[in-house]
Amino acid sequence: MSRIGRKPIQVPAGVDIKLDNTQLTVKGPKGTLTRELHKDMKIVIAENEITVERPSDNKMHRSLHGTTRSVVANMVNGVTEGFSKSLELVGVGYRANKAGDKVVLNVGYSHPVEINPEGGVEFEVPTNTKIIVKGIDKELVGAFAAKIRSVREPEPYKGKGIKYEGERILRKEGKAGKKK
Repeated sequence: MSRIGRKPIQVPAGVDIKLDNTQLTVKGPKGTLTRELHKDMKIVIAENEITVERPSDNKMHRSLHGTTRSVVANMVNGVTEGFSKSLELVGVGYRANKAGDKVVLNVGYSHPVEINPEGGVEFEVPTNTKIIVKGIDKELVGAFAAKIRSVREPEPYKGKGIKYEGERILRKEGKAGKKK
């Protein structure tokens, strides 16, 4: 049995869960999430907990068991607490500004790069070298953080670029002098 798939998901007060065939809808104080789950996975909704069961022990069902449980748990967690990812800008002159609801990045290009939020994702810019991506859908928050990071990925020689907070950049040694 999957250790993660076996664990029940506790449903906090104020969260409403509805299952129509394979479509799961989770409604909470921060918003509503809807997701199509695999048809073979069985979702059991009790009074204040959810369990995920698999029909057999074949390889596909075993692999879907823990994944489905994690997806449902992230939906419940997202509508109650939300998710966030922090990014740091490292480099001389690299800065970010918030203009309306979009983020404007100046990261060494000849033009500023604008990124618009989509699908319930919002941005915060507490300082001009830090960006926080927030939202209720973990997948979307991670995708937008990766999209911002891909504008100028950290390079291995000086470490300049946009990196996740706490990310360690493996540094390379520069050119070596002529050896005899």
